[in-house]
Amino acid sequence: MVPFARVLVLAAALLPLLAAPDRIWAGQPTDQLRAQIERVVKILEDPELKKEGRQKDRRATVRQIANEIFDFSETARRSLARHWAGRTQAERDEFVQLFSDLLERSYISKIELYGGEKIGFVGDTIDGDGALVRSKLITKQGTEIPIDYRMHRRGDKWLVYDVVIEGVSLIANYRTQFNKIITTSSFQELVKKMKTKQEEFLQEEKRTSSLR
Repeated sequence: MVPFARVLVLAAALLPLLAAPDRIWAGQPTDQLRAQIERVVKILEDPELKKEGRQKDRRATVRQIANEIFDFSETARRSLARHWAGRTQAERDEFVQLFSDLLERSYISKIELYGGEKIGFVGDTIDGDGALVRSKLITKQGTEIPIDYRMHRRGDKWLVYDVVIEGVSLIANYRTQFNKIITTSSFQELVKKMKTKQEEFLQEEKRTSSLR
C-alpha cells in the first residue's frame, strides 16, 4: 500500500469512528475528535477484540460507531458534485447507500493497519456551522503528516465529511474518479461498478470467514 493510501486509511478509519450515541455533545470540534481518538485507540488495543475469531465483531462495532460521527450522505453528495443535481431521489438514495457501504468497507477492513501512530492537534477554525480541524499524524519514525478534517454541525454534533491529507482530500479523489466514469460512460455505469465492488467485498468477507 502506498504511503498516501496508508495514511488515508488511518486518518479516515481512526478519527471518525468513535462516537457515543447517547453522549451530549458540547465543546469545540477538536475536543470531540480528541475524545473519539482516545476511545478508538482503546478499541484497537483491546486484548479481547484482538483475539482470533473476534475480527467480525470488532469491525461490526466500529462500523456502527462510524455512522454516528461520519456524515456519509454529505461525503457522497459532494463526491458526486455537479452530477448530483440531475439525479432522482431514488437514484440519490441508492448512491448514498452504496457509497457509504463501500467507504466503510474500504477503510474499516483496513483498521488492523493501526500500529501505534499518534495524532497531534494543531487547532481548529470555526465558521458558522462549518469547521476545519488541523492535526498531524506522527509515525513511529517521527515523521509528521498534516491531516485536516472538514466538519459541519448537525444539531449538537460536529460531523466529519472530508479528510484532507497533505493537501489532497478524500472527496476530491472520489470526485475525480466518479466524474471520469460518468462523463465517459454514464451514471448507471458508475452504480454498476460500485455494486460489483460491493459484491467483491462481500465475497472476500465470506472467504476470510471460511478460513477461520
